[in-house]
Amino acid sequence: MRDIKGEWTRRYRVTALTITWHADEMRRLRMELAYSITKKALLALVVTVISLGAALAQSPNDVANNGRDQKAIDEAISGWWTASMKNHEQRIAWWREAQFGCFIHWGVYSTFGGEWNGKPFKGYAEHMMRSQKIPRAQYAAKVVSIFNPEKFDAEAWVKLIKAAGMKYVIITAKHHDGFAMYPSSVSKYNIRDATPFKRDPMRELSDACKRNGIRFGFYYSHAFDWEDPNAPGNDWDYDNPAGDRGLYGGVTWFDLHPELLPKAQRYVDEKAIPQIVELLKNYRPDVLWFDTPSKLPLSENIRILKAVRAVDQNVVVNGRLARGAGHSFGDYKNTGDRAAEIVPTEGDWETIPTTNESYGYHKFDLSHKPVSHFVQLMAKAAARGGNVLMNIGPMGDGTIDPKDQEILHGIGKWLSVNGESIYGSERTPLPVQSWGESSTKGRKIYLHVFDWPSDGKLILSGLKNPIASAYLLSDARKKPLMTSQINSSDTVIRVPKRAPDTMDSVVVVEVAGTVNVNPVRLLSSTQNNQLRSFDGELHGSGLRYGDGKAFRAYVFEWKNLNEWIGWQTRSNLLTEFDVSMKYATGSKENVGAFEVAIGDQKLRATVQPTVNENESRIVTLGRVKLRPGLHEITVRPVDIKGGELMRLFYVLLTPIPGKRVPAYPDR
Repeated sequence: MRDIKGEWTRRYRVTALTITWHADEMRRLRMELAYSITKKALLALVVTVISLGAALAQSPNDVANNGRDQKAIDEAISGWWTASMKNHEQRIAWWREAQFGCFIHWGVYSTFGGEWNGKPFKGYAEHMMRSQKIPRAQYAAKVVSIFNPEKFDAEAWVKLIKAAGMKYVIITAKHHDGFAMYPSSVSKYNIRDATPFKRDPMRELSDACKRNGIRFGFYYSHAFDWEDPNAPGNDWDYDNPAGDRGLYGGVTWFDLHPELLPKAQRYVDEKAIPQIVELLKNYRPDVLWFDTPSKLPLSENIRILKAVRAVDQNVVVNGRLARGAGHSFGDYKNTGDRAAEIVPTEGDWETIPTTNESYGYHKFDLSHKPVSHFVQLMAKAAARGGNVLMNIGPMGDGTIDPKDQEILHGIGKWLSVNGESIYGSERTPLPVQSWGESSTKGRKIYLHVFDWPSDGKLILSGLKNPIASAYLLSDARKKPLMTSQINSSDTVIRVPKRAPDTMDSVVVVEVAGTVNVNPVRLLSSTQNNQLRSFDGELHGSGLRYGDGKAFRAYVFEWKNLNEWIGWQTRSNLLTEFDVSMKYATGSKENVGAFEVAIGDQKLRATVQPTVNENESRIVTLGRVKLRPGLHEITVRPVDIKGGELMRLFYVLLTPIPGKRVPAYPDR
């Protein structure tokens, strides 16, 4: 069972997200800009970045105290929102149990697959209208009017999704291009009225999900709409705010130019809210998924959520609708896009990886990740109490990309054996393990072993309970594995020399009584010890987490000599380790110095700048010898140059083969 009392406190209080919100929105817009930039757009980029800098210079309280947003916040907390949270536990129960869902980005842009006028373009394929600056009239004539996915088969989609082990589906009912992928009575700019395809794929998909026991929901772009002349985003047709040109002050356009807000409010009143309401009434979705809230002021986002709750008290709403100014009004939180590592997040949360690097179908993006990436990401998410909503981008003819199908089949095969360790699991109470991750359910602890021990000795660290039984989840007979306690905190489990699954072999450990743990991480003397920044303790108010993408799974904004990162560890054996580190720099001027302290041993080095902020380097720092006992490991700046020390991914301790002296202290 979950700690309901503790989670009630975390979830029902208005959660402070101010520290990360502005930085997250800046990184998101920078990334979007990078995808749409051309040589002709360089000047616009400079203007936008300047505007972003000015926006971030504002205190979050400045936004909250401008009257408009604060009034909406106060009204929500004192009335309708607090009332709507009374059945929060009931409506989100299925979502917590599901753990793994399918995100689908499918629209008229899918026909082109990352190509416009015979030329491939980089980045998100679903952003084609924006990145290629296609006029609205041309988009309607050349993109919308030819969309005809004759091979679309909702039942085939859902059966594939179900076989992959996914428990819920969220599909784009309307993305940023403003086009409704369902027959909308609000706007003729929809799939039945504007394309040769006269069917309702959303209805067909919804019905197929119900037949197959899959929860169903919609993505709706409420703040970005490049078709509507009143909406934020389109600055190539309409000179509207919140676009790439950074007009009217960029991300804070509604504060700097409040006279423009009534125009955006007309869009919200005449298109966004009416379409959201018709989706709720006509399809009765289980979940609504919103995005890019910074394009509108918080007051408008709260108003949209209020309209949702007026119609449906049971639909789950994600965290990207109404958040900011120190508050989050969704049912759960969302981490960054395309995460490879998990940013520390409290409460209920969800991460949204995609099979390659585009959410919409992109025939030129061949960067599809292996099945192991998603299997291990699920284990990481389960260990930290979150869901994985994995995206696929169907093709314009209505079929699923074969490369995506291959990934789905691989995940489904693994889940068919190991799903028990994911579905309905909870945040692990154990410390980080050198060999992988762990999840828990009741009195069972599931050990997700990525790095199988070659000597057949799996060290389970931190569990103080005696083990009642241990077995491989893949073993239908549940043949017991031999276990022996090393000390009061650690146990050796004898496992086969060969891993049952090279991606993630799951060992089930059953304990008697309430799980009792030692939270201090054990350093392995036989396997690599990767001390991720995301698993460390940050000391200092300026340090920030990256968004978790493979090239941004770091801690950054390291600008103060008094700020540092630390890990509490312990060792059972006298062991020598080679120490290395992975980091990136935001500037070639970042040539400061730092010190890694491991117990009473210190290693100093000078930062070597990386080629750019998206590149990283691994540097060897030296060798240390650790005796049995407790060891605090820290990274501290010695000298900061160029405005920032570095962007730290992890510190790696690699044990040196050789004689080890066991001590097994009772710690």
